[in-house]
Amino acid sequence: MRPGLLFAGDGAAPPADADADDLQLDGLWAAMARGDEGLYAASRTVTLAPLTDPAAIAHRQRVLGDCLENPSAVRSLHALATEAVTEQQRIFHGATFSRSLRMLEQSCGQLRRLRDLASGHARAFRSPGFTRLFASLRTELDEDYLRGAEALLDQLQFEHGILAEARLGPGNSSTGFRLHEPPGKGRDPSVRRFRKSGLTFTAPADNEESWRALPAFRNHVLADVSRAAADSAAHVRDFFLALRDELGFYVGCLNLAESLTGLGLPICMPQVGDPAPSARNLYEPCLALLRGGAVGNDLDAAGAALIMVTGTNRGGKSTFLRSVGTAQLMMQCGMFVPARRFAAPVAHGIFTHFRREEDRSMSSGKLDEELARMSAVVDRLSPGALLLCNESFASTNEREGSDIAAEIIRALTGLGVRVVFVTHLYDLARRMHADADPGRLFLTTERDAGGEPTFRIVPGEPSPTAHARDLYTRVFGDA
Repeated sequence: MRPGLLFAGDGAAPPADADADDLQLDGLWAAMARGDEGLYAASRTVTLAPLTDPAAIAHRQRVLGDCLENPSAVRSLHALATEAVTEQQRIFHGATFSRSLRMLEQSCGQLRRLRDLASGHARAFRSPGFTRLFASLRTELDEDYLRGAEALLDQLQFEHGILAEARLGPGNSSTGFRLHEPPGKGRDPSVRRFRKSGLTFTAPADNEESWRALPAFRNHVLADVSRAAADSAAHVRDFFLALRDELGFYVGCLNLAESLTGLGLPICMPQVGDPAPSARNLYEPCLALLRGGAVGNDLDAAGAALIMVTGTNRGGKSTFLRSVGTAQLMMQCGMFVPARRFAAPVAHGIFTHFRREEDRSMSSGKLDEELARMSAVVDRLSPGALLLCNESFASTNEREGSDIAAEIIRALTGLGVRVVFVTHLYDLARRMHADADPGRLFLTTERDAGGEPTFRIVPGEPSPTAHARDLYTRVFGDA
């Protein structure tokens, strides 16, 4: 048995804590966990290690597809693995050898239940991950093997004594210990079966030194067996731990899928590696769960190294930005995506640079802080990475902020980094648009016929208006 059959591949550069905060991933993990600390930990661990190998992503997608088609079986497998880990963790008393034996005795029953449960559902699963897992359980844990293991564990209790032989070494010390099959019930436990001389030694009942020496002698004789038992117990424990955590991630996916589809929201398996990022009805899952619904957006960014989003304040720009980042991350973890359709190239790292405060302070200290954070992000970037910027460099005047942002954008996109940039800096957006670069896509917030925001993001040129009427109405009411 070996863990890892349900997972595959190496992760990309993991998002930093700040990136996770900007994308509000805590809400995603909470939705996957439903209050279960183990599921929360598994969901967090996996989503913070996105994959870059399309084959590994496809492997997880197929495993997840099996889970979505057989949710009750997957939950039962996870519950059994969790129970096994919990019961093993309760065994903490006793010497190492006796503790290992108790763990192995307990594991035989749990492995038998796992094998039987897997055998009962094997035909419903088609992914290579589950197929190999179930085949491994069936072939390596057949009944003859488990019965033989239980018989051996019963012998290792040494209820009828220990038979061992040794030679005399230098200084009449014992050496060359060899353990023999322990005697069973009704069999002669004496050493006379091994030595024609029949010489024996019996520790006197009143000799404390002899009785103190016996446990040390026993431990010495059983040292190799004790190490083997401990290694076996650790192997079984690690198997159940890995199975619990891997299945825990997929159970988290099931929880999230049930919550989203229960609201009538679409989910889909994304197309991995498509050079032209695109989406239909893409939405931000955490906000959707919080509000009980979502406004979806379409995206066609063929050949775009830069996506720049402008428009009215509180029009959905930041939500759209998070939806792009969250979908990219979920795709690269082998998950479904909150959209009707989603396709994107693999990103070699997903990074964010969001404003840390909502005020419009233009102090030099705030700008220095933004520049320092951007410098730290740039140090981690590599070609093929995805950078999400939300109102970056808005803490200074428009001309200076536009100058800084324009230089950074041109440098990064020139090095092969994809950038999605949400901004109110019209001067920046105007300059980028004036270059007439086909590798740039410009989006803006949509407004209905009455001028109200629809919270949808649509293709559109940068607008010089700051929508002051919205601000006036919000402060003073309708005129």
